[in-house]
Amino acid sequence: MKLIECPRDAMQGLTHFVPTDLKIRYLNALLQVGFDTLDFGSFVSPRAIPQLRDTAEVLAGLELDDTRTKLLAIVANVRGAEQASAFSAIQYIGFPLSVSETFQQRNTNKSIAQAFEEVDEIQKLCIEGEKQLVIYLSMGFGNPYGDPYSPDLISDFTGELVDMGVQIIAPSDTVGSSTPAHIETLFEQLIATFPTVEFGAHLHARPGEGPAKVLAAYRAGVRRIDGALRGFGGCPMAADDLTGNIPMEDVVETLTNQGVSLHLNQAALQKALALSAGVFM
Repeated sequence: MKLIECPRDAMQGLTHFVPTDLKIRYLNALLQVGFDTLDFGSFVSPRAIPQLRDTAEVLAGLELDDTRTKLLAIVANVRGAEQASAFSAIQYIGFPLSVSETFQQRNTNKSIAQAFEEVDEIQKLCIEGEKQLVIYLSMGFGNPYGDPYSPDLISDFTGELVDMGVQIIAPSDTVGSSTPAHIETLFEQLIATFPTVEFGAHLHARPGEGPAKVLAAYRAGVRRIDGALRGFGGCPMAADDLTGNIPMEDVVETLTNQGVSLHLNQAALQKALALSAGVFM
């Protein structure tokens, strides 16, 4: 079972700038918990995401010698992927590919067709740099724009990505519109159709909805789940302040109740939870 803790997603929309030294302290605390992967930062334009303009400085301050947690950075284009690839400490490069044409344009100022071209280039960079590309299928559970959507559409996108050599794909509930039944149905179809792909679940939810969504993904066979401590973050496009990342503590509790051994350092988890109050004030 792989847990992906996403402080980058949690922090990116904050209106106040989290000081670099505080980011480093918080991320170092998270590195001691035992998560599989830490989505720690992004290499995007500072104009687009000013909160993460210090990602390279933050990376330099991370204590990586005594952690098993791997690092993931988000990029929005080839240039960002080139920047991320220059750092040997980063194992995963994440790219948001929207199944909604409207959101792809709003999120990256590109069409879906152009985004696929970039994915192909980024995948080649990852192979050259011995990194793995993680594709987040934004609006993977529907969209508020009236753009076409169906599980078969997600399968079509997945097929194209597999043909490019992408091995990790995470349908993402960008606006929190999914239901447990929808989650289970989609992942059952994807896992049956593409058994060699590592599918992740990046879900957003309103308070109290997280456990049922996590359980649905787990029952469908998903073994890679994203979350963020205390459920901060989410997508500004959701237009709903109550919709955020699924709290990682809910993910942990739900999976533990299913008998899943997560091998987490509980003391370190509590320390990180305490520190989060100062980050997300």
